Amino acid sequence: MKPEEIHLGDIKRWLFGQTPPQFMWEVALRTVLIFIILLLAVHLMGKRMSGQITLTELAVMITLGAIVSPVMQLPDRGIFFGVVVLAVAVVFQRGINYLGFKNEKVEKLTQGEMSLLIKDGKLVLEEMAKTNLTKQQVFAMLREKKIQNLGKVKRAYLEACGVFSIFESDETKLGLPVLPASDPVIKSILGESPDSIMACCNCGHVQTTSGKDSRCDLCNAAEWTKAYLSK
Repeated sequence: MKPEEIHLGDIKRWLFGQTPPQFMWEVALRTVLIFIILLLAVHLMGKRMSGQITLTELAVMITLGAIVSPVMQLPDRGIFFGVVVLAVAVVFQRGINYLGFKNEKVEKLTQGEMSLLIKDGKLVLEEMAKTNLTKQQVFAMLREKKIQNLGKVKRAYLEACGVFSIFESDETKLGLPVLPASDPVIKSILGESPDSIMACCNCGHVQTTSGKDSRCDLCNAAEWTKAYLSK
């Protein structure tokens, strides 16, 4: 816009900018479509993108940031259009929450599902592949909880909101160490198993092996390391 076209008393431009009021219906429809596309994108990025908030909440936060910027900075964009978009986003979010409360399928579709990552000291590789998590990411999470080997873990979940939940086993079992193999202190921290008892580097399953060429009974991998016992 030219400077001479900007007047503080131009209420119509303040509210509607330079577009006709009928454009508000298109703005509302655009908001819904972008919100759905954004929600799909966040789903594809994985649960850890959302941190400790739900996927829909993250999508709303990003949408709100995009909404307020143009109406604050561009003189040809009316404030009223921003209000319409904000209202549509709020109604859409509240509507999704209500439908999720009433219907479990809607809740799973919009909020995501919990994933079981560790079961009885062994990695659930299929679930890790679905959530795009690597073993090192899971091990880092366990180290943060002061857990030294997989044998100490009864269950580990990745919640729908991206938070890890860990339940430790009351039993003391041999397991795959989660401490870095390059750390020479590992042997002094953990109790080493007999030579014949090894842990699968792929899934963490512990079994008696006859040599390096032995196959894991659980995942059929052939890469082994010493099984350790948490002290």
